[in-house]
Amino acid sequence: MTYITTRLGALALATALPLIAQPTQAADTDLLVFDWSGFELPGLLTSYQEKNGDVPSYTFYGDDDEAYQKIASGFKTDIAHPCSQMVSKYRDAGLIEPWDVSRIPEFKNIDPKYLASDIFSDDQGVWYIPTDWGVTAIAYNPEEVPAEDVASLNVFLNPKYEGRISLPDSSDDVWALAYLATGVTDWTDVTDAQFQAAADWLREANKNVQSYWSDPAEQAQTMASGEVLISWSWNDGVAYLQADGYPVAFQREAAEGSSTWFCGMVNMKEGPGSEDKAYDFINSWLSPSSGQVLVDEMNYGHTNLTAMEQVAQADLETAGLTQIDAPILAQTPNDPALRERQLAEFEKIKAGF
Repeated sequence: MTYITTRLGALALATALPLIAQPTQAADTDLLVFDWSGFELPGLLTSYQEKNGDVPSYTFYGDDDEAYQKIASGFKTDIAHPCSQMVSKYRDAGLIEPWDVSRIPEFKNIDPKYLASDIFSDDQGVWYIPTDWGVTAIAYNPEEVPAEDVASLNVFLNPKYEGRISLPDSSDDVWALAYLATGVTDWTDVTDAQFQAAADWLREANKNVQSYWSDPAEQAQTMASGEVLISWSWNDGVAYLQADGYPVAFQREAAEGSSTWFCGMVNMKEGPGSEDKAYDFINSWLSPSSGQVLVDEMNYGHTNLTAMEQVAQADLETAGLTQIDAPILAQTPNDPALRERQLAEFEKIKAGF
């Protein structure tokens, strides 16, 4: 059985459980990491394990906003793994403290584009260490969906595919789709008119949606069964399906473009564990040897340029991480008030309002 098949099975089980933080996976009790399920890969933590004799303990979550709410409600952890749009919420709530990058040798090799925000660093220090990235684009069944139909993001409005479409149950991803579809490639400067145009587009798309998926396994299962023919998908879900022999293609070069996103580590204030081990953890994660592991096992890219230079081009193609010739909406931090507005509007749209 391949790792991918095993992971899909594990994610399917997680999908069947309520969306609450999953129980702690106990290991080194001196460091607790609050993370997305699947990132507890030994290959990412080789030097940590060699130095400390075990991997850290983990508690898992399935949604960025869920994770934030749990921490804001008093849950104590040493490290969390939010995506970029969430960092301002952690900072504004006083939940995190800066990293001392003098203790992180590979920090200098992080791709600068993932650090280009004053939310991530200021005169107080570096608040966020970007670690991993991926893409969101059109996954489709090429045996039933002709290529010309997915040449535009408006395929999600095509009545021919009513009830055969899935979208992420993620406000960030669906708004990235809607903004792209309505001509916006930078969501850090959105007018009221652009917001309304994107909301109107999403309402039209909602009429065709069979389901909103919460993780790649859930999305992959609906495509594998044939229920869903077209999905706005992370690249890893496509790679899982292709590895298991299902007819799925990935269109990243629709006329209006596709999206990228990235996530990383924050250092929690007053974490219960060892601060020294928190640095052992981030240094292991950023090790150049971790890049190949992350691409092979998770189909995600690494933010460390040196790490990515060691990954074969064929592996990047399999993971769906190659360069493209099309517009890209980068899911960088945007106005927190806009993000809250998007969240509220998305809930209305899903409810049919």
